[in-house]
Amino acid sequence: VAAPAKAKRRTSVVLTRQSVGRKKPLGIIISGAPASGKGTQCEYIREEFGVVHLSTGDMLRAAVAAGTELGKKAKALMESGQLVPDDVVIGAVKERLEQDDVKEHGFLLDGFPRTAAQAQALADLGIEVDIFVMLNVPDDALVSRVVGRRIDPETGNSYHVDFNPPPPELEDRVIQRADDTEEKVKVRLEGFHDNISAIKEFYTEVTHEVDGERPKEHVWEHIKEVLHVTHKTKQEVAAPAKAKRRTSVVLTRQSVGRKKPLGIIISGAP
Repeated sequence: VAAPAKAKRRTSVVLTRQSVGRKKPLGIIISGAPASGKGTQCEYIREEFGVVHLSTGDMLRAAVAAGTELGKKAKALMESGQLVPDDVVIGAVKERLEQDDVKEHGFLLDGFPRTAAQAQALADLGIEVDIFVMLNVPDDALVSRVVGRRIDPETGNSYHVDFNPPPPELEDRVIQRADDTEEKVKVRLEGFHDNISAIKEFYTEVTHEVDGERPKEHVWEHIKEVLHVTHKTKQEVAAPAKAKRRTSVVLTRQSVGRKKPLGIIISGAP
């Protein structure tokens, strides 16, 4: 009886030391309308938390480059100008989430899921989402951001005629994308609003709304604070579970070969 009690007291010290430095990676989704600032915030998040930044476009291109069966299917669709259907997109996401770097460092899904069907598929895969960051920007501000956007075709750098104008030597080189017009961005916004309410229903308990109309630095400070709290909470919840699983092993090893001497009284008539 005594040996397990001694082992138990020592185990708490051993487990505490073993758990130091072992962290559970974050699962993050960031969502927002076109031009809401997701790209900028994703870069900040990746640098601060070391998570793997995943966008559906990048995942599909990676599958194509790797020559997987799913990649071949996606390539045929993209080359023919067709939209890539949900089952192919979800397949690409599933393949990527199963890779070792994501398992070790966590993930940041950028703009996925875009539909309720994609959100359901992600849930069916058993993917744990720790926080759903929702960037909120009024439509009129979004239209202004998109219509004023200019791209350097040689470098891919993005500028804005009002907020971040290109340097004088690039003014004649930058272009406006064909879909960066008021008419087309309003169509894209309609599609976003048609789907976002149904998507958010999947993440009610982990959704955090962020005012994305503020300067990008202020938006980042808000997101960073929330993510640090989320990460800390996840570590605190995960650590006791690990400790409990290890306890049985430690106790078994410590109790082997340890014997308590007997104390005996014998009685009887003369």
